[in-house]
Amino acid sequence: MDLGLVLQTDPPASAVVELMRRAERNGFSHGWTFDSAVLWQEPYVIHSRILEHTEHLTVGPMVTNPGTRTWEVTASTFATLNSMYGNRTVCGIGRGDSAMRVAGRRPNSLARLGEAITAIRDLAEGREAVVDGTALRLPWVEDGRLPVWMAAYGPKALALAGEKADGFILQLADVYLTEQMVKAVRAAAERAGRDPAAVTVCVAAPAYVTDGSAEGLAHAREQCRWFGGMVGNHVADLVARYGEHSALVPEELTAYIARRQGYDYAHHGRTGNPDTAFVPDDIVDRFCVLGPVEAHLDKLAALRAVGVDQFAVYAMHDAKEEVVDAYGEHVVPALSRS
Repeated sequence: MDLGLVLQTDPPASAVVELMRRAERNGFSHGWTFDSAVLWQEPYVIHSRILEHTEHLTVGPMVTNPGTRTWEVTASTFATLNSMYGNRTVCGIGRGDSAMRVAGRRPNSLARLGEAITAIRDLAEGREAVVDGTALRLPWVEDGRLPVWMAAYGPKALALAGEKADGFILQLADVYLTEQMVKAVRAAAERAGRDPAAVTVCVAAPAYVTDGSAEGLAHAREQCRWFGGMVGNHVADLVARYGEHSALVPEELTAYIARRQGYDYAHHGRTGNPDTAFVPDDIVDRFCVLGPVEAHLDKLAALRAVGVDQFAVYAMHDAKEEVVDAYGEHVVPALSRS
């Protein structure tokens, strides 16, 4: 199982670059950042610095969307980074949450997302693609490679990920839900005539290593409770589309948002987010990876057993360096032995 580190691009950018360097030294293979132009600094500028100051790390957004940039601009950005640093990027993409809503726009449709996945990948790899009715090609691309991984929760999105994407990003670490969603993605890939095993599966969630005490666990929960609120935005979209008790969406995913009152993106992805008080402890425990090192190893083993290829650590809490170092000391060696 590979490991990734996910960061917000808060200033100073030098701190983001240094944390990514620390992650590479500790055996992480991927560095991810949020992509929301109003809330944080521009990720691709920072990606260039990360690539310059690391040797092997693959970088990408978790996640971009088809609406805030035109597709040829997104493709050209990735292709330029790949040309400079040797095909060390991956495009994480979804319908768009904070980046679209903060700017007063609705998330993109799945149809548009599916078209964008194909066009961005084709352009970044030097092939022709049709963008808004015009055939385009980047003539300067040579030997470009851009895997496109799609974030998804709902049944139609999971099917699209299986049909078109090179990878599937699931932003929660609940083992039961992960197993069900991985099965849905792989079944869709098979129906589309693709090799289901060729779709990379990435689970992304906060990880917080504690000393094993009840007090330590309580603190970790408060540091990571924001994540249940972030996931709740996507769950609320699913409930609006399919209903509260739809057979298409598991109740294990939707039930906890019953007391959700709203969401202020000014606190998006932040510890202490006041809009996430509705998130119960059991959801924090299920969606995140919390506890002593042994608990992390057990949960990662369970995730790997249901088909997860990469675990990406959301490090939006007060122990960023500590979790990176703990994973480097304990988790990376254990994963390499098993």
